[in-house]
Amino acid sequence: MDHFLYRDGVLHAEDVPVAEIAAQVGTPFYLYSTATLTRHFTLFDEALSGMPHMVCYAMKAASNQAILRTLADLGAGMDVVSGGEYARARAAGVPGDRIVFSGVGKTEEEMRMALEGGIRQFNLESEPEMERLSRIASSMGVEVPVTVRVNPDVDAKTHAKIATGKSENKFGIPISRAKEVYARIKDLPGLKAVGIDVHIGSQLTDLEPYRQAFLKVGELTDALRAEGHEIQRLDLGGGLGIPYTRSNEAPPLPSQYGDLIRETLGDKGCEIEIEPGRLVAGNAGIMVSRVIYVKSGEGRDFLILDGAMNDLIRPAMYDAHHDIVPVVEPAPGTEQQPYDIVGPVCESGDTFAKQRMMPPLAEGDLVAFRSAGAYGAVMSSEYNTRPLIPEVLVKGDQFAVIRPRPSFDDIINRDTLPSWL
Repeated sequence: MDHFLYRDGVLHAEDVPVAEIAAQVGTPFYLYSTATLTRHFTLFDEALSGMPHMVCYAMKAASNQAILRTLADLGAGMDVVSGGEYARARAAGVPGDRIVFSGVGKTEEEMRMALEGGIRQFNLESEPEMERLSRIASSMGVEVPVTVRVNPDVDAKTHAKIATGKSENKFGIPISRAKEVYARIKDLPGLKAVGIDVHIGSQLTDLEPYRQAFLKVGELTDALRAEGHEIQRLDLGGGLGIPYTRSNEAPPLPSQYGDLIRETLGDKGCEIEIEPGRLVAGNAGIMVSRVIYVKSGEGRDFLILDGAMNDLIRPAMYDAHHDIVPVVEPAPGTEQQPYDIVGPVCESGDTFAKQRMMPPLAEGDLVAFRSAGAYGAVMSSEYNTRPLIPEVLVKGDQFAVIRPRPSFDDIINRDTLPSWL
């Protein structure tokens, strides 16, 4: 469910007409709904009710400080994967003891930053990383809680670029070596193993891969406890998918996900950590763009928009589908026609949809890309010296620009010429 609905023939974000925002902010821009963010976080929190738990939002999905503050005020922790994300979370007011640091390539500088600023735990992904964190923590005279990310060799049946739980993926330590690795942690100064971490991929639409992974984590919990390790937390990652179309696509609900956790791991007496990102932010955001031209080609018509692949790269990178709807609702019975929907970047890859059925549109019309709240703004770039597009947050009948559009001077003046030029 989201809060982007037609009212009186015009798409609204909660109680604000999208066209009104476009008139003030200009296009293209990202637009987020506070009510949807709140609803989706609350669904996960309620799904784990009755169990000790923390919902740590995976902020790589959408990391604007206004989004982070909105979720943190609801009690969310944060899952970060870089020093920059850690700094963003702290700047948004998230205390260190609610931040989990994940990622396969943590640097010494990032480790020190988190140890100095406060951290709930590090999720470790390799033995060299363990050795480095031990050395740094010891030099600082601190003991840091850690988990080990185990790779359960489970096929999440998702896109190859966002699968993380198979043996050939770069993430984690093979679960078959977990006992050996935890024994090594016990001997390393500055580290205290407090749990197990697992994450098998993103945009999962079936609970069965989770079941397979969680059962393996449960078996490992028992085995490690038998060897004297205090396993207090189970970090189960995120990855639950969202519906990107308004068809029959129906990923599992957070409540079903919570029931599966109870069924497979509820008897372990552990605090459960989960790291949802896409399901919290995905349908909480849209990208709004304007038609620059309607072009007739050889056997097909093109809608050329002012939004481009640098603004929303998911279709070019993942062949991802986004529903694209006119901001002004078409009259009932309006006949649709196929368009290739493209941006102005000089690459054929700058294509959002091919032969997409749409009502007739004209130059200047507004369209909205649904389900663009996750991995939209955070993956955007200034390719072709196109400014990063604004982000806007709505709450009820209010809206605010939470990231302004930079000027060309802002972009160009970041360059510096060497003395010989």
